[in-house]
Amino acid sequence: MSDLASRVAMGAFRLLSHLPLRTLQAIGAIAGRLIHARSARFRREFDRNLTSAIPGADAALIREAAAHSGRAMLELPWIWMRPRPAVVAGVVGVSGWEHVERLHASGRGVVLLTPHMGAFEIAARLIGSRIPITVLYRAPRQDWLRPLMEQGRDGDGVSLAAADGTGVRRLLRTIKDGGLVGILPDQVPANGEGMWADFFGRPAYTMTLAARLTSMAAGTVMVFAERLPAGRGFHLHFIEPEVPVEGDTAQRVEAINRNVEALVRRYPAQYIWGYKRYKCPPGVQRPAPVE
Repeated sequence: MSDLASRVAMGAFRLLSHLPLRTLQAIGAIAGRLIHARSARFRREFDRNLTSAIPGADAALIREAAAHSGRAMLELPWIWMRPRPAVVAGVVGVSGWEHVERLHASGRGVVLLTPHMGAFEIAARLIGSRIPITVLYRAPRQDWLRPLMEQGRDGDGVSLAAADGTGVRRLLRTIKDGGLVGILPDQVPANGEGMWADFFGRPAYTMTLAARLTSMAAGTVMVFAERLPAGRGFHLHFIEPEVPVEGDTAQRVEAINRNVEALVRRYPAQYIWGYKRYKCPPGVQRPAPVE
């Protein structure tokens, strides 16, 4: 992207941040449905991911899931650029926070797993306003978006750890020091940083870092920022894992995937089905088909 195009994109992003959340989400819903309708390639992958994971998914669910994907995109300017107190105030309901407080009180680290669903970007903002948290961070491909993302995510109780050796050491140190660590457990890792594991019946290259961190922590909590209807804000859910995250690294990876699946099944419309969860990173060999 040229410098001029980058400046235009950044300016548009900043302008969008001044719109009310309800307006942004309404525009996002339209955009999400249009992209799904107009892009055959996107639609094929989106629909395959959703229908293979949620048997019996009908056209209404697919349509609503496409709308939520658009809402997730358009609400980013509001989450990243608005004053932090206003963003935190957008979380109008919180359930299960006592799970985090109980584990944190033990003096050992806590791993918070937030899949690509709902308003996952707002989760760290609320958590950081209560207890400092260090969040794994992967830079975006678009250079113009990087400063906006870093500005929107960092500060006010939230620290960023880059997805590299230095960042991993920071996460490990945070856990050892009894702090909170936040990770997107369904983010596809780079070659050598993951293993193939079942996700909704299909092999998905899954990070091992989250599993390693859970082995050092007091416990694990699943986090979901539910997007409420009509721009009313968000309800943040802190949920104890349905499947105990224990055993060796491979067993923990499998358990994390099962817990992500359980959360997605509860709120299928709000998972970002267009995310390339099943892609094969460069240098990684796909597993042999099961006969």
